Amino acid sequence: MSNFALSRRTMLRSLAGAGVVALGAAACSPSDAGPASPGPSQPPAPGSPSSASGASGASGAPAGRRFGAEWENHVRTFMAWPATDGIWGDQLPAIRQDIAGLARAIAGYEPVVLLARPEQADQAQQACGNEVEVVPIPVDDSWARDTLPVFVEQSGKLMGVDFNFNGWGNKQQHGNDAKVARAALAKYGIGRIETPVVAEGGSFETDGLGTVMITESAVVNDNRNPGRTRDQLEAEIVQALGVQKIIWLAGVRGKDITDAHVDSLVRFAAPGVVLLDQAFPGTPPDVWSRSADQARTVLADATDAHGNKLQVIDMPQPDPDRMTGRGDAFVSSYVNFYVANKAVFMPRFGDAQADDRAQGILRDHFPGRDIVPLKIDTIASGGGGIHCSTHDQPATPVS
Repeated sequence: MSNFALSRRTMLRSLAGAGVVALGAAACSPSDAGPASPGPSQPPAPGSPSSASGASGASGAPAGRRFGAEWENHVRTFMAWPATDGIWGDQLPAIRQDIAGLARAIAGYEPVVLLARPEQADQAQQACGNEVEVVPIPVDDSWARDTLPVFVEQSGKLMGVDFNFNGWGNKQQHGNDAKVARAALAKYGIGRIETPVVAEGGSFETDGLGTVMITESAVVNDNRNPGRTRDQLEAEIVQALGVQKIIWLAGVRGKDITDAHVDSLVRFAAPGVVLLDQAFPGTPPDVWSRSADQARTVLADATDAHGNKLQVIDMPQPDPDRMTGRGDAFVSSYVNFYVANKAVFMPRFGDAQADDRAQGILRDHFPGRDIVPLKIDTIASGGGGIHCSTHDQPATPVS
């Protein structure tokens, strides 16, 4: 594979060899045979810290700690400047163009801080314009969702959980990116919360009210947390994020560099409402569509931290024959959107009918916000999306 193909969510040869574009990132299976985890979730017994089923309740969250939802107010959006052709090859100018365009668009709604290597800061500033603040912090790649800390509120004070980024299970160089969380917290005077868990920001999706969805493949994995059981990791995540309930989805192991983050599979649109990625109608079943089917089964039976059932809304992918972007690692999931202050930023893939349908779904579920479609073909070809490229810093107190 080329260096470009070794970008963040690269499909392995086992999948690319099938001769089809791998569409969407979904959830966890050790093989193409199907999802890795058991089927529907069931609420745990009262007081139980965890459960062997898909959804589990948990105790032990620190008093006063809360992981807020993305639709709450932000102080700023963090992004990162792609640093090297060792990852992007001859696509480096194109990915930088996509990142700069995204940064400028978000800056129309809230402050944007772009992290860049000191020697590349001037170039990044010129590309992004004066509305974007460029901060010289060394980075390796553009995936701010995963390298920045996960922000939580602790008794009215903003804190950042450092999840010990290790290059998605040591699949990619990460000498600078491993230090980004600590550097950003120090730069902005935000307290650091330590945890033994290795994970990335794209691993966690919350409703802001104590419920988190996680793909098991991206966390309960020896490339990040060797020898740790799901129950052990759940207890640590509950402690770190201050949540009450984790809904575990199977995910997909070893088919992309992230081991299938949740943020391209399913997202909360509001408490009790989730948007689920779906393959384009008529697409032959594959490991990704089976992962989405497994997630639907879990979500159909799951309840949130307050015992409420979830409403599941389908977000169908575009027609692969009408998309303007291509590549073995291409992520064509509309659920990898980003909710900013007064706006939602979504990918535009070139299938006008599918793009319009996704925009309508987001408009219905985020009333009062502008829905902003953006062409991000190079970002998506590198195995990510708009959400992967952004990281929100909540206002304090979170509201």
